[in-house]
Amino acid sequence: MLKSLYDWTIRLADHPHALWALAIVAFIESSFFPIPPDVLMIPMILARPSRAWLIATVALVASVLGGLLGYAIGAFFYDSIGQPILEAMGKADAMAEFNTRFNDFGFWAVLTAGVTPFPYKVITIMSGWTGMPLGTFIATSILARALRFFIVAGLLWKYGEPIRDFIEKRLGLMFTLFILLLIGGFAAVKLL
Repeated sequence: MLKSLYDWTIRLADHPHALWALAIVAFIESSFFPIPPDVLMIPMILARPSRAWLIATVALVASVLGGLLGYAIGAFFYDSIGQPILEAMGKADAMAEFNTRFNDFGFWAVLTAGVTPFPYKVITIMSGWTGMPLGTFIATSILARALRFFIVAGLLWKYGEPIRDFIEKRLGLMFTLFILLLIGGFAAVKLL
């Protein structure tokens, strides 16, 4: 099933209304869809590099708006919608333990999920469920998703097809290492 969803998403990149398709995929990926918008962004930018920044902007705006839907699912519909989504992803068992500490690290959780391969939808739902301040959630979502989408767009705009393999296979790891180093740096400064 996941392979057919992936193939369907790739076919959307060639559609005349690809920007709308990207907006829809970015929106629903932030709350329940399993395929990230990068799958559409990459072929769209490679086909028309001059539109890289527009494509990244569409992905950013739609993703943050979709994140607000995920937040609302967590805040208002966790029992009926949010919990089954998280259970389907195998994340429900850790919810109770994680809830007690989540808002203490909410900025970092949203930032990390927004730029790394960790499913952003899990954090959007949990942010609403735990009652993270909405302003913190929105600001961090904008920062995280802008970093992710504009770095991908910039790399593709500058280097084109040769950078595709790096983005698809290694960029998530690079973002994860960056976040770990950033958190480690702040922890080191706090301890010194």
